[in-house]
Amino acid sequence: MLTSTAPGPRTQRVAAALLLTTVVALALTGCGERRATDAAPGATVSTPSPATSTSTSTGPSASPTSPGASPYVEPGAGDGAPHHGENNGHRRAGEMSPASATEAKKEADRIEPLLKQLWEQGKWDPASVRTALRPLGYEEGRLDVREMEPRPQGSGSVTPEGARVGLQVQDDACVTAFVQKTNYEVKTNGPFMESGCFEPPFAH
Repeated sequence: MLTSTAPGPRTQRVAAALLLTTVVALALTGCGERRATDAAPGATVSTPSPATSTSTSTGPSASPTSPGASPYVEPGAGDGAPHHGENNGHRRAGEMSPASATEAKKEADRIEPLLKQLWEQGKWDPASVRTALRPLGYEEGRLDVREMEPRPQGSGSVTPEGARVGLQVQDDACVTAFVQKTNYEVKTNGPFMESGCFEPPFAH
């Protein structure tokens, strides 16, 4: 008895059904999908971005998970505002020469004990500080004693009790100090571009 190897009617029907199922599945998978490569020439394809993302990048190496840097932020500004260094250049103290720095340190060592004594006595008003420093023999015009810098409070500002000291030791060297109820401090620094020995206030 011979066994036929030709597919019977049942086998043919199963094969046809499988082929039809595969074709339908492929058609459904591609249906409704639009890819960037399918766009017509000259058309713009936009991809929605997450609502929390506020940065855009035009560089080819940018990744969607790392925000692009602003083209206006100066090198070294970190996360600061654009042109941070340029806008705050007036807040940088000038450089002191080694000789001037040594002289400024010597004057700071003379001033520090007097401010400590005033602080312990509870005398930190500008008049008392000026009177205490006068015997050190500093020239008029090189020693400047002022009230504390006003600080913002609520919708206005308040000037704390205390006094600030600015001593111009050399053209490139200063002693700056303050004494107030909570503490006192004496330090040396170069002069500031617009405000001499005193550090300029932050703009509000």
